[in-house]
Amino acid sequence: MAIGDVHGAYDRFVGMLRAAGLINDRQRWAGGRARRAQTGDVLDRGPDSRKVVDLLIRLEREAAAAGGRVHALVGNHEFMRLVGDWRYVSVGEYRAFENSESADLRERVHALNAELAAKKARAENGKFNEREYRAQFFKDFPLGYFEMQRAFGKDGEYGKWVRSRVAAVKINGMLFIHGGVSDKVANLGCQGLNAEVQRDLAAAPVPADKISSLLSATEDGPLWYRGMADEPEDAFEPILDSILRRLDARAVVIGHTPIASGQITTRFGGRVVLIDTGMLGGEFYPKGAASALETRDGALAAIYTDGRRVAITAPAVATK
Repeated sequence: MAIGDVHGAYDRFVGMLRAAGLINDRQRWAGGRARRAQTGDVLDRGPDSRKVVDLLIRLEREAAAAGGRVHALVGNHEFMRLVGDWRYVSVGEYRAFENSESADLRERVHALNAELAAKKARAENGKFNEREYRAQFFKDFPLGYFEMQRAFGKDGEYGKWVRSRVAAVKINGMLFIHGGVSDKVANLGCQGLNAEVQRDLAAAPVPADKISSLLSATEDGPLWYRGMADEPEDAFEPILDSILRRLDARAVVIGHTPIASGQITTRFGGRVVLIDTGMLGGEFYPKGAASALETRDGALAAIYTDGRRVAITAPAVATK
């Protein structure tokens, strides 16, 4: 079973897990020995990403105890959180980390920074407008900001969890990954890709001018690549054949590139399966829906929270 990008859509995520029979009404693991892949991007955009991560952490333990497995993979938005790219963090995500001491903490951090900014202005014979500085500081750093920063740091609970993620997992000949595998990196194979990405995660945060040198930040890296979703099938098929041979995989299942129709889609005769159906919905994905991809005895089916179960094109036997 595989589920694509969640982006903080906790309620829809829970509803999908129930519809797929992976959790019960108490949100406890009910999947037995099933293996479930979450292809990354549980963070950003939506308000409840902290609740999603907390649920995944618990389900990882419960599934393992039952003989199953939850593979929560890393996506580009988890990587962005670690390297300080917070452009898509939602107000709700900050609020989830707010506590009774948040206002006092922000005041103290503001006071220290304002003092430094005032000294710099004086040294440069410039002007320092304390009121304007304060207004901008409070806009840039909402309540919960510093707590979330600490939580995703190297020693924070969520920071440690994200840094322990891998980019890809191969189950029964199918590779599950967030963005995809480009021709440029296919020679690394599943283990090589994981080693490179984990090296990047362990190094984060890094200076801003060093981020672009990391595989996890490149457009043809496994967290950002969209070629498997976007390239014309006729022209790209020979390249895909070569990629699959090097990965020793019969198909690749990807998130990252949202499907406008809100339905799981296959390409290249089922050898590429797109499962980001815009679960968050709303302004980001107007036709988005929660979905899950089930693989059983070589057959594929798309499951939706409204009860629909749709058989879809299964991948061909791996090319030898």
